[in-house]
Amino acid sequence: MAKRKICVVTGSRAEYGILYWLLKEIQEDSDLILQVVVTGMHLSVEHGLTYRVIEDDGFAISAKVEMLLASDTPVGIAKSVGVGIMGFADAFAALKPDIVVLNGDRFDIFAAAQAAMIARIPIAHTHGGEATEGRRDEAIRHSVTKMSSFHFVAAEPYRRRVIQLGESPERVFNVGTPGLDNLKRLKLLDRRDFEKASDFKLGTPTFLVTYHPVTLSKTPPREPMENLLRALNRFPEAKIIFTKANADTEGRIINEMIDQYVHQDPMRAKAFISMGQVLYLSALTHVDVVIGNSSSGLTEAPAVRKATVNIGDRQRGRLRASSVIDCTEDESAIVSAIRKALSPGFREALKNVSSPYGEGNASVKIKKYLKEVNLDDVLMKRFYDIKEVS
Repeated sequence: MAKRKICVVTGSRAEYGILYWLLKEIQEDSDLILQVVVTGMHLSVEHGLTYRVIEDDGFAISAKVEMLLASDTPVGIAKSVGVGIMGFADAFAALKPDIVVLNGDRFDIFAAAQAAMIARIPIAHTHGGEATEGRRDEAIRHSVTKMSSFHFVAAEPYRRRVIQLGESPERVFNVGTPGLDNLKRLKLLDRRDFEKASDFKLGTPTFLVTYHPVTLSKTPPREPMENLLRALNRFPEAKIIFTKANADTEGRIINEMIDQYVHQDPMRAKAFISMGQVLYLSALTHVDVVIGNSSSGLTEAPAVRKATVNIGDRQRGRLRASSVIDCTEDESAIVSAIRKALSPGFREALKNVSSPYGEGNASVKIKKYLKEVNLDDVLMKRFYDIKEVS
C-alpha cells in the first residue's frame, strides 16, 4: 500500500514550536511521508527568515508559499490571504497530500484551509474551539474548524465548543496542547548557558515581554504599548527580554517602539525577532514574570510555574491557570499586576500551579490517529445537532 502523505503547514515561529514534535513523529514513522509547507513570517526577512530554523532542525521543506505583502494594514492582510490561497492551491496540487495539518487561527492558516477544503483534502486542525475575543483570529479559528474533518483540542471545554459548532464527537479529541511536548522532550539551557547563548545577563528580577496587536481593538497599538513601556520603567532594577510582535496589523509599530526602548539601555533590555524554541523556553524557566498578551503566558508559563501578567483583551476567553494575573492596558494597572506577580505570597503559591492544557504528550496521540484513521468519505460531514436538555 502507498504510504500516507501528511502535509503540515506552518507560518510562524510560535506555530512551528507547537508542531515541532508532531513533525518529528511523522518524519520518524516509516509508514508515513512528511510534507512541510512554510509560509507567512517564515519567509520574511523582517521576521528573521525562520524557515532556515526548520531546515536546520532536519526537516525538508516541500513547498514555500509566499504571501506576505509589504503592508500590514487591514487591506494588506486581506490581499495577503488572497495571494496565499493561490499559492496553497498550487502547492497542494503538486504535493497531493492525503491529509493537511493546520494549527490555530492565523490568516495564513485561513488561506491554507480554504485551498485544502476546495481541493477536497481532509484537514486535521489543532487548537480549535478556543476563544480569543480581542482578535479577528477568533472568527478564523471557528471557520477553520468548519472546514476541517478532524479536531485535536487542548482542553475539554474546547472539545465541547467544537461539538457545539456541529462537529461529530467521534472526530473531536482532547489531547492537550502539542506545545507542552517541548517542555518534556527538549533539553533546555541552565542559567549560565542561557546567558551565553543569548548574550544577555539576567537580573533580579527579569521580565519576558511579548506584546502583539489586539486586532479587533479600536485603540491603535501605540498607546497601550507606550503604557506598557512606561510601566516597565517603574521597575528600573529589572532586566527585560523582548520577543517581537507577529505579522499582524500594525505590528511594525510595536517592533519599532521596542527597538527604540532597547537602544536607550542595551545592558538592561534586549529584543529578539525569533528566539527559537530552546532559547525561548529556557528563558521562560529563568525569568521571574511573563508580561504581555501572548498565548505562551497562558499555556507554557503555568507549566513551568511562572507568573504571567496578561494585558488587555487579546486572550480574553481562554482558560487560565491561577498563575495568570489579568489587567487592563492602563499603566497603573500593569504596574500593580507586576507588583502582585513579584510578591512573596504569589510566588509561593506558584509552587502549586498546573497548566490547564494537558500533560505534554499530544504529538504521539495526534500522529497515531492521523496514521490509522480511515479516510473514506471523511469529507461528507453531517452537522451534529446537540439535543436540547429539558
